[in-house]
Amino acid sequence: MANPTVLIRCTGNSCRSHLAEGILRAAAGDVVDVASAGSKPAGYVHPLAIKAMQEIGIDISGHHSKHLNEFLTQPIETVITVCGNADQACPMFPGQVNRYHWGFDDPAHATGTEEEQMAVFRRVRDEIRRVFEAYAAGRRDQVCQQN
Repeated sequence: MANPTVLIRCTGNSCRSHLAEGILRAAAGDVVDVASAGSKPAGYVHPLAIKAMQEIGIDISGHHSKHLNEFLTQPIETVITVCGNADQACPMFPGQVNRYHWGFDDPAHATGTEEEQMAVFRRVRDEIRRVFEAYAAGRRDQVCQQN
């Protein structure tokens, strides 16, 4: 049986959703399939998001920005929104059972030097990591209880 799919949503699909996708895939990719998408995709993954993830040993350099419409015909078990705009404009997906909203600051709006911007990316990455690693642990517990 295929693993359930978790879709992580934000508006631009350039930063937060990719941070969360990479972290959740690293923490629970053997028990859930993970994807991310946006309602208004930026068309790129922010280079500082890629750099922040490289610092913790997760490579998202192969990710690309996707529109949520790519997933409307796929069975999505869980949708997690990571920004307020995406939470307000979130369609239902086939097979969707769960929906969560965990909002995080958008590091793409950080200003200042690259190092000052990186400090914001690191903070948001670490906040996302805490939440999504806890979620991954809960998903692992569910799988253990079912077996």
